[in-house]
Amino acid sequence: MRAIQMVDLKTEYQRLKKEIDTAVIDVIESAAFINGKPVQDFSKALADYLNVKHVIPCANGTDALQIAMMALDLQPGDEVITPSFTYIATTEVVALLRLNPVFVEVDKQTFNIDVESLRKAITPKTKAIVPVHLYGQSCDMEAIMQVANEHNIPVIEDNAQSIGGDYYFTDGTSKKTGTIGTIGTTSFYPAKNLGAYGDGGAMFTNDDALAQRLTMIANHGQSKRYYHDVVGCNSRLDTIQAAILNIRLQHLDKNIAARIKAADHYSDAFKDHSIIQPPFRAKNNRHVFHQYTLILNSDRKDLRDDLSAYLSGKKIPNMIYYPVPGHRQKMFETFGALEYKLAVTDWLTERVISLPMHPELDEEQLQFIADNVLAYFN
Repeated sequence: MRAIQMVDLKTEYQRLKKEIDTAVIDVIESAAFINGKPVQDFSKALADYLNVKHVIPCANGTDALQIAMMALDLQPGDEVITPSFTYIATTEVVALLRLNPVFVEVDKQTFNIDVESLRKAITPKTKAIVPVHLYGQSCDMEAIMQVANEHNIPVIEDNAQSIGGDYYFTDGTSKKTGTIGTIGTTSFYPAKNLGAYGDGGAMFTNDDALAQRLTMIANHGQSKRYYHDVVGCNSRLDTIQAAILNIRLQHLDKNIAARIKAADHYSDAFKDHSIIQPPFRAKNNRHVFHQYTLILNSDRKDLRDDLSAYLSGKKIPNMIYYPVPGHRQKMFETFGALEYKLAVTDWLTERVISLPMHPELDEEQLQFIADNVLAYFN
């Protein structure tokens, strides 16, 4: 059996080696390392894939979130609602821009923002909502957009973990995650479902004026070269990464199908277990499984860490995403974060554990992982 990886980028590269090597060499030979043609080609290809009017690439997913908030002209002291149960980048940029993060609860099954908690958190100071499509599953965007529209609040979708996901509306239509709110953002960190071989990110919108503003801010606030209309930053996707992403985008749906197949294998093995709770899949979306995250339904305090150590001893990688939620992070103490009472978030952070998840997992590896998880409890 091949050694099991949490994310197996090396095997995928070997599978795509000829295409990727050719694309990278073409960039090097052209010497168009910044804003070369592959950047424009990738932006158009991704826009077509997502069925969105504008894709604005940038340097990384954190920049994408920051630029999105800057484009909405949020001011110091404005409140931005976001879940506490997410990677720190989502909330870090809120504080970086001197905005006030307002942490809300998540749904116990989907790990995504709880709509009633969102509704209760809205105040006259609320100027943006940032739902996070965590682990590869969409938030309940129809309900979120209804709340946002009632209060005329823009929505920034953090789609870093769910690129390629679909959300199904009650009228039978569907949209790709990241294209439903005012702005969508994503990360092309190598381990993502659509990853580069370095850093990268992008923003999506159907609003022409907003797209122009996002583009300006990402490029030093320039309307044209050396004419700077707004304060911006220097955040761009380099040409080599765009060339690689162009190749990997062509394989995204096939890779998602492989992820779903792997998740099906896991979930079938763990179904009806008294302690192991496989990921819940809401009917209103297609889960693309950036992570395969279990909940351990037990009050035993050391269970998760003990299982993690057991699996590591069997050379089965595993991770905890995330052990400390935003409202428990020291960096947010000055924002009154420690006063929050988010019982579901705290409960989940003590019980979640993620197993290897990537398109290169084979049946032998999946069976070995599932067997050893089950063996721990026997």
